[in-house]
Amino acid sequence: MDLLQFIPVLAAIAIVAFLVRNRIKHREMTQREQALAPVRMLAFEDVTAFGVDLTNLDSEISGHVLDEGATADYQRALDAYESAKIAGDALTGPGDIRHLTEIIEDGRYAVACVRARVSGEPLPRRRPPCFFDPRHGLSVADVPYTPADGMERQVPACALDSQRVRAGAEPDTRKVLVGASRVPYWEGGRAYAPYAAGYFGVDALTWLFIGSLAFNDFGEGGSGDDAPAETSGAGSHSDDSSHFDGGGGDF
Repeated sequence: MDLLQFIPVLAAIAIVAFLVRNRIKHREMTQREQALAPVRMLAFEDVTAFGVDLTNLDSEISGHVLDEGATADYQRALDAYESAKIAGDALTGPGDIRHLTEIIEDGRYAVACVRARVSGEPLPRRRPPCFFDPRHGLSVADVPYTPADGMERQVPACALDSQRVRAGAEPDTRKVLVGASRVPYWEGGRAYAPYAAGYFGVDALTWLFIGSLAFNDFGEGGSGDDAPAETSGAGSHSDDSSHFDGGGGDF
């Protein structure tokens, strides 16, 4: 009889625990979604920019007869664009954003190969995209750059940004809105790390990405991938790893 009296109490406790757990889970999902939203917008802008590149490529190759290699590279670029759009529609987490930027990185290299084949030039070396703004396309050289933490690094840059940096001018940097300020994307918080990893590779994040992207526990599905991080300086690294070794988006 006494046991029966406790059943309503136990049921009430179970219901409260269930509601609290659901509320916490909902709050966590909302926080993740809020952190992911600006990065998702950044990725969508990259897909759009890649589409513009393909449109410009169409105009450039109009009237040219494409050989087998150029045709294959052109189709690869088109396939990458379609895959990027599909991946963009399916974005749900940091790992998806990394996959999307990996697709775009590969597609941009295919575009560069088409241009080289049509103009009769050697195929471009597979290098990472421009560090200052991946929409600039393949980098052409590594240039010294000193970010906010004061540590000089060699970073890949497109032709125009290479000229700017070597002339002492500011590069054309991709900036994102954080609060009321616009900052370089690599200082936007650790939510931007998967976006960068798709372009530059995971290993690069442990030494290159400074400010709020500098952390060592990044990994697809790891803890805190999509949570904002406080700005902090990058750790020290050996000289052997302080340059880019371009190739397939990894270092």
